[in-house]
Amino acid sequence: MSITSKQSRVTVRSLQAMKERGEKIVMLTAYDASFAAILEAAGVDVILVGDSLSNVIQGHDSTLPVTMEDVLYHTRAVARASRQSLLMADMPFMSYWSVEVALQNAARLLKEAGAQAVKLEWTQAQPDIVAALSREGIPVCAHLGLRPQAVHKTGGYQVQGRDKETATELLIQAQRVESAGADMLLLEAIPAPLAADITQRVRIPVIGIGAGVACDGQVLVLYDVLGISAGPAPRFAKNFLQQSGSVEAAVKSYVQAVKAGIFPAAEHTYQK
Repeated sequence: MSITSKQSRVTVRSLQAMKERGEKIVMLTAYDASFAAILEAAGVDVILVGDSLSNVIQGHDSTLPVTMEDVLYHTRAVARASRQSLLMADMPFMSYWSVEVALQNAARLLKEAGAQAVKLEWTQAQPDIVAALSREGIPVCAHLGLRPQAVHKTGGYQVQGRDKETATELLIQAQRVESAGADMLLLEAIPAPLAADITQRVRIPVIGIGAGVACDGQVLVLYDVLGISAGPAPRFAKNFLQQSGSVEAAVKSYVQAVKAGIFPAAEHTYQK
């Protein structure tokens, strides 16, 4: 159930209920207590402590330098101000390369930092890891499409699933994500028609970033919503601060646009 309708902690179960009702899910990144409080007041359902902190907080050109200690630190800060949103933390690069390592690090994020879910980038080697986390009661969001931690392998930040072969493979992997026990799926930078198809075919909530409006919910990096990221903004980003006048109003505008199904618009979407 959305925190805008009931002041209780959002869970993966309530997100599943939102998908079934057709109610859009709002996710946004935060990295400290002050912004976390603003996001909760605006009605954000899921706060993600993303490894994007590497770019927007630390000034790196990729997410790879972020460590477990970095994510633990920022998750603790967000958790101190979070009472209602589901708090999700990214598992950084090479923090889940085996089942044993993934269990240890995910447990730290929940036990030491206060997260209620973890997110990891999915590969064909991940089913055993996701299944193990699920068996231990750790909610998991799997990340498909453009995977920033694999930027050196894929040759850059490119839209995925544009041809029939790769689109079919993404659909297969999305179904494997669900079968492995993941509670949520995040799709980044894939054509909107493909994202719509995946969203209809899986029962778990699907969150999009550059994946079109048909997903069950949307996520953006907070700094893109506020128009303060260094360098050119990605196509799927929108500066909500420009027309809002304050940080609080910008976040509320983003929440309202996602809930109403008017963000992302065509100009923020890849069609093929």
